[in-house]
Amino acid sequence: MIDFLKKVLFWVKIILTYPLLLAFLLTSEKEIIVADVRKWIEALGWEESNENIQLLRLLSEAREFRNLYYFRLFKGNFSARLLMYVLRFFYKECPYFFLDSSCQIGPGLFIQHGFSTILMADIGENCWINQQVTIGYKDKSGRPKIGNNVRITAGAKVIGNITIGDNVTVGANAVVVKDVPDNCVVVGVPAYIIRKDGVKVTEKL
Repeated sequence: MIDFLKKVLFWVKIILTYPLLLAFLLTSEKEIIVADVRKWIEALGWEESNENIQLLRLLSEAREFRNLYYFRLFKGNFSARLLMYVLRFFYKECPYFFLDSSCQIGPGLFIQHGFSTILMADIGENCWINQQVTIGYKDKSGRPKIGNNVRITAGAKVIGNITIGDNVTVGANAVVVKDVPDNCVVVGVPAYIIRKDGVKVTEKL
C-alpha cells in the first residue's frame, strides 16, 4: 500500500509540473538542458528513464535545478524565454541560490544543495558546485573563469579576475584569489595546491 501511494504521489508531482515541459519543447536550448538532466541523474544516483519524465522529476523535487532550467531558457529563443517568465510566477525558483543571467555556463552543471550559493562567473562543462559557495567579483577588474570538470565544495570562495583550470577540485571553505592550473586540488585560506597531476605536493598559487 505504501509503495502504491508513493507511486501515486510521484505521478501527481509529475503532472503538476507538466506545464514546465512546454518551455522545453519550445526552447532552442534542448541539447544543453538534456546534458544537465543526465548529469543530475548520474550525480543523484537516480535510475535512468524517459528524459522528459526525469526533467519533470528534477523540476519537481530539486528547486536548484529549476533555477538552472530557467537560466537555460533565458539563454534561448524568445518564445521559450517569454513562457519562462510566466512559469516563474507559478513555479518558484530556489530563493537561496543566485545564478546571474550574464554568466556563460557549459552543459552538465550540477548544484548540490545550493543553499546560500552565488554564481557570477563563466563556467565550463560538467562542473559540480556545493552549498554556501561564492563565485564572483572582487572588484571591477573582472570575475572568475572556471574550466571543465571542476568541483567547488562546500563553503569555498572563488573571487576576482582569475582562471580555474580544468579538472580542479577546490576544497571546503577554501578561499581562491589566484589562478589555479589544470589537474589540481587546492585547499586553505588563502588556497594552496595539495595535489597536482595526481601527485601530493605543497605549492603556493
